[in-house]
Amino acid sequence: MSNPGKRQRGLGRGLSALMADIEPTTKKTSELEDPISNELLVPIEKIHPNPSQPRRYFDKGDLGDLAASISAKGIIQPLVVRSHPDKPGDFEIVAGERRWRASQIAKIHNIPVVVRNFSNEDVLEIAIIENIQRADLNPIEEAAGYRQLMEKFGHTQDQMAQALGKSRPHIANYLRLLALPHDVQDLVIKRKLTSGHARALITSSDPSAIAQVILARGLSVRQTESLVKNPVSKKIPYEAGTIKDADTKALEGDLSAALKMLVTISHKPNKSSGEITIQYKNLEQLDDLCRYLTKS
Repeated sequence: MSNPGKRQRGLGRGLSALMADIEPTTKKTSELEDPISNELLVPIEKIHPNPSQPRRYFDKGDLGDLAASISAKGIIQPLVVRSHPDKPGDFEIVAGERRWRASQIAKIHNIPVVVRNFSNEDVLEIAIIENIQRADLNPIEEAAGYRQLMEKFGHTQDQMAQALGKSRPHIANYLRLLALPHDVQDLVIKRKLTSGHARALITSSDPSAIAQVILARGLSVRQTESLVKNPVSKKIPYEAGTIKDADTKALEGDLSAALKMLVTISHKPNKSSGEITIQYKNLEQLDDLCRYLTKS
């Protein structure tokens, strides 16, 4: 719930700061509620990240890809910055820290920016909204952004849904992910578990244990939901059958070597049945497999 003592604000100001209103304006600065300067080229060493930036995890692979793009095409969209509150002549990032980090990797010396006048409160709200709007944001970071908007600025789920173009159930479901243990959240952040897996784990009595089962057995979301509803053992839940014995691993290795394809054996706990999976990389391998299985 929002804090009734806080003044609820709309999200329009924060959103508009990140949209396409960064072009030079013909109005005088004194006439603007939110002054904006023309685009500037600023030495990268004079630009500093926002210490209150809610996003802490930046994928190295994604940064490398962005750095390669910046090296080839330059920085297409300028960073939004404000004058640094503690370092005269320097700037603090309001929006665009990912581009700033990638530019360092690409060894770019000067970065295009637009300078704006924002309060500390505005900077934090805009940083949160920018992160939520990112297409590559992981579910935990998105959920944390929603929670920050609620706790720091008193926004309701309905307000956020309307302003951010999300459904209210979407926001509510993501907020529930923050009830998961930190080790499970970390797996979602690193994209080892999907948001579907994470939502299925919310009702589990031991989500950390099931998360390890998901990784070990490569379970789908539907399989995870079934496992949560029907645990194998109440005393040691979900453990039986999740660790393959040496003989099974050796058999997988022998079959993989013989077929020159990856073979996986999944033996059902407490049963004599199971599944064998053969993965082929191309149609030529599939043809070889068919010939191998059908030859007399």
